Amino acid sequence: MTMHGFTLSAEGPFDFGASLRFVEDWPATSALPSDGRALRFAYCAEADWLPIGVRVTAAPDGVAVATTRATGREIRGEVARILSLDVDGGGFAKLGQDDDVLGDLQRRSPGLRPVCFWSPWEAACWAVIVQRSSMIVAARLKQRIAERYGAEITMDGQTYAVFPPPVTLLEAGGLGLPAQKEEWLRGLARAALDGVLTTEHLRAAEPEVALAELRALPGVGPFSAGLILIRGAGAPDAFPGDEPRLFAILRQAYDLPEDATPAAYRKLAEAWRPYRSWASFLFRASTYGTGGQEVDRKRSGEWTSR
Repeated sequence: MTMHGFTLSAEGPFDFGASLRFVEDWPATSALPSDGRALRFAYCAEADWLPIGVRVTAAPDGVAVATTRATGREIRGEVARILSLDVDGGGFAKLGQDDDVLGDLQRRSPGLRPVCFWSPWEAACWAVIVQRSSMIVAARLKQRIAERYGAEITMDGQTYAVFPPPVTLLEAGGLGLPAQKEEWLRGLARAALDGVLTTEHLRAAEPEVALAELRALPGVGPFSAGLILIRGAGAPDAFPGDEPRLFAILRQAYDLPEDATPAAYRKLAEAWRPYRSWASFLFRASTYGTGGQEVDRKRSGEWTSR
């Protein structure tokens, strides 16, 4: 297969190796085959909902990207968003100079930026599938849906099942999920087709407005809304209003009282502007491989009445 290439440059500190190591431990993507040098994935591009395979390797001052079909500005922007290369990170390191706790995390993972879901649509579906389920089981269920209803992309001798686009999932039969979750996923598919679950739409609004709009979607509560905005759309400066796992990490890191209110955590995060999402990501990422996945299993349940 002919591959089409382009490069992406990083503004500010960036280490692709750190991103790759994170992906290898991240439950949502840990099943991806890895040779320790390249990140390979396939997804339905938000720009046109058509499948595309992507290979990313390290390059001077950024990354080299190869894709299974020709790309335009939109898809290049999507890959940049996935690796948080669409944001100037020059000021992020400076935050650690004034915050010793954050600075310690930055020194432990130099150049690590948030790695996002391939699209807000896929992040939203993951948020529903993982509710009241372990992340390992959720990953298997999501993969099963991709294998049954999604396209296949062959790249570098490996075949990847692509999670289906909204229109396919809207028309699909049984997905192997509880009826309530399947209903929610179809509601999310309609929202995606209406343009709500797109990076452009979500990042055009103020974070608080975007979070409120997401919480109005079927099956999406406070935790899921934050996941979709921050790790789906890649919004660099949002702080979730209610995320018990993150609050527990921050409480321990900053020696906050057990009864600290959500307002106390929001006040703490004010010092991280305009990189509140990035700082929160570092705290979450610090727990992967050290029991953090078990914490996720216990706290990922979010069951709403919508």
